[in-house]
Amino acid sequence: MNISDAQKAIYEEYYERDSERGIDGTFRWFVEEIGELAKAIRGEGDLEEEIADVFAWLLSIANLLGIDVERAFMKKYGFIFGGEKNE
Repeated sequence: MNISDAQKAIYEEYYERDSERGIDGTFRWFVEEIGELAKAIRGEGDLEEEIADVFAWLLSIANLLGIDVERAFMKKYGFIFGGEKNE
């Protein structure tokens, strides 16, 4: 699996519901998951599960906004893989 595969799978599974909820509602769910991640960091939850949830909701937001996360990541951080650094 790569980021694009994950984003496509999230799109296929959740895009219809995310669209009905809209960007504001989807973003609120994302923020809630960040809160759960914060609790897990403090030892009050499963870190792996919460990281996965935050990632999935981030992909949902990107899908609603029409952003290819892998492309955006490479544009910003491609230098890590030998590309040029973008400021």
